[in-house]
Amino acid sequence: MEVNGWEMWVGEAIAKLHSLQILRSLRPILQSASIQNPHHQFQLFDAPNQWDRASVELLISQSTFQKWLHNLPSSGDDNDAVYENGADGEFKKLIVFSGNDYLGLSSHPMVRDAAIKAAQEHGMGPRGSALICGYTSYHRLLESSLANLKRKEDCLLCPTGFSANMAFMTAVGNIGRLMAGRKPSKDDRIAIFSDSLNHASIIDGIRLAEKQGNAVAFVYRHCDMYHLDELLSNCPMEKKVVVTDSLFSMDGDFAPMVELAKLRKKHGFLFVIDDAHSTFVCGQNGGGAAEMFDCEDDVDISIGTLSKAAGCHGGFIACSKKWKLLIQSTGRAFIFSTSTPVPVAAAAHASVIVAKKEAWRRTAIQQRVQEFRVLTGIPVESHIISFVVGSEEKALKASRHLLKSGFHITAIRPPTVAPNSCRLRITLSAAHTTDDLTKLRDALAECVDLNQIQLFTCSKL
Repeated sequence: MEVNGWEMWVGEAIAKLHSLQILRSLRPILQSASIQNPHHQFQLFDAPNQWDRASVELLISQSTFQKWLHNLPSSGDDNDAVYENGADGEFKKLIVFSGNDYLGLSSHPMVRDAAIKAAQEHGMGPRGSALICGYTSYHRLLESSLANLKRKEDCLLCPTGFSANMAFMTAVGNIGRLMAGRKPSKDDRIAIFSDSLNHASIIDGIRLAEKQGNAVAFVYRHCDMYHLDELLSNCPMEKKVVVTDSLFSMDGDFAPMVELAKLRKKHGFLFVIDDAHSTFVCGQNGGGAAEMFDCEDDVDISIGTLSKAAGCHGGFIACSKKWKLLIQSTGRAFIFSTSTPVPVAAAAHASVIVAKKEAWRRTAIQQRVQEFRVLTGIPVESHIISFVVGSEEKALKASRHLLKSGFHITAIRPPTVAPNSCRLRITLSAAHTTDDLTKLRDALAECVDLNQIQLFTCSKL
C-alpha cells in the first residue's frame, strides 16, 4: 500500500460529507486591514532584554510559600494574602524552572503589544465557535503562519492543544464509518498505534474513537521500534496510524523520528506527531522535531500548542487542506468549542514571527542545555530534564528544599507518572542565565545525589 492511500481515503470521506451536506466551512470575518501586512510592524531584538526575566521570575505571598513548603491543600484563596498585605506585604521571589515558556516570549513587548492593539480595536471576542462567527482574519493569519512554519499545506486552529488532539483522533476514527456508511466492520476500523508514554490528550482521543467503535488501539513500548514494527507487521487492518509525542513532556527524550520515518515507508501508515514541546524550540527555523531530524516531508500531521514556547494559548493541527476539511467537519472538540479570543490569536501570530526571526533564542536554550550537562555531568537530551528520584516522599522533600533555595520546581507524582517513578521535572528557558544554572546545580546537589540520578531516556530501553 502506498503512503498516499490516506489522501484517497480522506478524499472519499470528504465526498461523503459533501453528499450528506454536512461539510462545514470556515469563513473569516475581516477584523482589521492593518494586519494584512504585519511583518514590518515587529521590532525584533538580537539579545536578551530586561523583560525576558519576567518569564522566569515570579512573586508569591508568604502565605502561599508556607503552604507550598508544608504541602497543604489549597483552593486558590492563598492569594487573599496579597490583597490583605497590600503594598507592605512580604513576598518570596522564585526562579521558575518548571514552566513551559521555553523562549521567554510571554513577556516579549511585540507579543504584548499585539494583544493590546487587538483588544483595543476589537475587544476580547470571540463571539462564538469558529464555524459560526468566531473565525476572523486574525485566526486565518495565524493558521497561515503556522502552516508555513510546519511546511504543511494548511492548518486548523483549536482552542487548546488538548482539544487539537481530541479533534484529530475523533476525525480520523470517523473515516471508516463515513466510507462504509455505517459502523465499520472489524477490518474497516482504524488501527492506531500509540507510544506508551504519549500525552493524556492523545490517549483520551484514542479512547473516544475506540468507544465509538471506529478505531482499535495498539500501544507499543516507549520508543521501541522493534515492537512497533512487529505490531504493524501482524496487524491485518489496512488503515494504520502511528502517533507519538515528538519530545516527551515528562521524560525529556525525543521520539526516534528517523526510524519512524523509515517504518512509515515500509508500512504506509499515517505519521502523526504531537510537537507541543519542540515547536519553535527545535530546528533551524523553529519548525520543531521534524525539522531538526530532517523528516518534515515524512510527517503527515503535526499537532501543536501555542501555550508552550509561543508563550500564548491555543492549539493547532498542521496538515493538508483535505485533512483540515475533514477535521473541521467531524472533530467534535473543535466544532463545539468557542474560538480563540482575538487578542490571543493576534499575540500568538506575533509569537510565531518573533520566534522565527529571533533565532538567538533557540541558540540560547541549546547553550543552557549544554551548560547543564557540563555543570552536572548528566547527559541530558533536551530542555526538559526529568530527574527520577523514586518515591513521592523523596520527590516532595527535594521539591521543598529547592523551594527554600528560591527555585520553583514541582514534584511530579502519580497519576501523571507511574508509581515509584516520581521525579523532579526541570525545564530550561532562553531567559535563564548561566548563573541561574550554577545556583540550581548547587541547590540540587544538596537534595539529590547527582552521581546516582536516573534519566528516563530511549537509550535505556
